Amino acid sequence: MEKSEFMIMGKTMEQITIVYGAFLVVWAVLVTVISQSGSATSMIPAVFGLPIAAMGFLTIKMPDKKKLFMHIAVTVGLIVCLGGLDFLRGFGSEGGPFANPWAGLSKLVMAVSGAGYVFLCVKSFIFARKMRDGDATE
Repeated sequence: MEKSEFMIMGKTMEQITIVYGAFLVVWAVLVTVISQSGSATSMIPAVFGLPIAAMGFLTIKMPDKKKLFMHIAVTVGLIVCLGGLDFLRGFGSEGGPFANPWAGLSKLVMAVSGAGYVFLCVKSFIFARKMRDGDATE
């Protein structure tokens, strides 16, 4: 069976990119509200989620720039993952990674979701390369 576009659960990477960016924004707002955080740092996932979602939207609106926008999105996704790895620093502290439970959980969510998003993007880039080179069967 030949596929013309990389899909995950019936969704294109552009759609997944928008959903992932929106997830980060919603996550940041929920954590901020639930934890009653007065710190701007609780909104860090939203700071990265907005450009990720914007890149997905722009990819749909300007498909001729898909490669550029998706590479920007995966770069931001990688930054999300790497930023979330700050969770590991908590293991060296007295209170552990969940000394501040919401901050720890938010970092963990960023690390895991960012890694998953980057993984999917890399798979889609490999698929696109195979399509371009004429080896579309998978």
